[in-house]
Amino acid sequence: MVALEQLNFPILSFILFIIFLHKWRSGTVSSTRKNVPPSPRKLPIIGNLHQLGSFPHRSIRSLSNRYGQLMVLYFGSKPVLVASSAEAAREIMKSQDHIFSNRPKLSIPDRLTYGSTDVSFAPYGEHWRQYLFGNKLEENENQKLWILAGEKYMCDPASEVALGRKYSDDEKDHRNFKGFLGGIMELLGTTSIGDYMPWLTWVNRISGLDAKVDRVAKQADNFLENVIQVHRDGKLKHGDGDGEFDFDMFAAGTDTIHTALEWTIAELIKNPRTMKILQSEVRQVAGIKKEIDEDDLEKMTYLQAVIKESVRLHPPVPLLVPRESTQDTKVMGYDIKAGTQVLINAWAIARDPTLWENPEEFRPERFLNSSIDFRGLHFELIPFGAGRRGCPGISFALAVNELALAKLALNFNFALPNGERGEDLDMSETFGITVSKKLPLLVVATSHAY
Repeated sequence: MVALEQLNFPILSFILFIIFLHKWRSGTVSSTRKNVPPSPRKLPIIGNLHQLGSFPHRSIRSLSNRYGQLMVLYFGSKPVLVASSAEAAREIMKSQDHIFSNRPKLSIPDRLTYGSTDVSFAPYGEHWRQYLFGNKLEENENQKLWILAGEKYMCDPASEVALGRKYSDDEKDHRNFKGFLGGIMELLGTTSIGDYMPWLTWVNRISGLDAKVDRVAKQADNFLENVIQVHRDGKLKHGDGDGEFDFDMFAAGTDTIHTALEWTIAELIKNPRTMKILQSEVRQVAGIKKEIDEDDLEKMTYLQAVIKESVRLHPPVPLLVPRESTQDTKVMGYDIKAGTQVLINAWAIARDPTLWENPEEFRPERFLNSSIDFRGLHFELIPFGAGRRGCPGISFALAVNELALAKLALNFNFALPNGERGEDLDMSETFGITVSKKLPLLVVATSHAY
């Protein structure tokens, strides 16, 4: 056998050329055999990560306008299927829901949810089914959720149902509650580069991300240990102490309820005519009793339309929690491999001009004579997802949101401070797992004179 050092340069170059040609042809043949979705040009190492920007839901919509309703982005070398149309979402979350019901293993949710054992991030399987069907939300028809105006009371319904107590009663408890909750929701929307390029995991240590995750996880541990101890001491009104599902509901429920209500009030202030129609309906239905009950809410069709329009424009989670395919399949004629991560851009779908007339306008009237709902049956409006992995707390969130908005519209008139005009209200976003207003909504609320 000829030793390598005995080969002269031309022969060695020829051998390397043959190897390269073989690899190139193999890759070409392999790619031509597969009908993969279109994809933007990617950079070496990072793929398309540089194209996500500060607001991925908006950047991805711009890319999908060019590359189609179903495309592939590369997070590092990992392909991520992105669906940006109702048709594509229906195919994934209904027609092939059983194939796309898994969750990818992501390091930050894994660390914050005790090894992805909660209902939102748990992999599809027996453990997830036990928590979903064995820990259903308590829905007591006789229970009334009285909501008071002001941010700190938005957490009370979720914390009472999930943990058995309010956290607005004690100012220190409330600050701790809101502090670590905000940290959790921010981090759950943060991408760890190590999930897609494991050899760059060290970047999280240098950037401080690891330390932040550890700090928030420790705060969550301390908080829940205190809750468990209070349960053991018998000091809570109710609650069975089942950790994962309850924690999920209290964290997601608290943040999304507050975020959705803030966006709704902001849109109503920008659209004073709509605000007046809503207040007129609520006050007429409430009548002389000056209170709201569950029967009243069923009669408030305009209020329901306002809430639908608000979550259409501002879905709490614009990029639904990622899914993962469990087997090779075809979606809309494209070949999708097992283990492919899937993102569904609910925000882009809800602003699709082929589905919605003047989609950027806040116009609740579009829902008055429409059967479209957001419970996962109409894929043009999926702010809470759909299928097996749709939000299990949608009924709870809807009940709290309707009652909160109705009581605010009944009892208060709103204006911006310092004579500011509604049309000039800053509607900038800040991105996390939920998208909230960048600048907190500051309003002057005056009691309505009956």
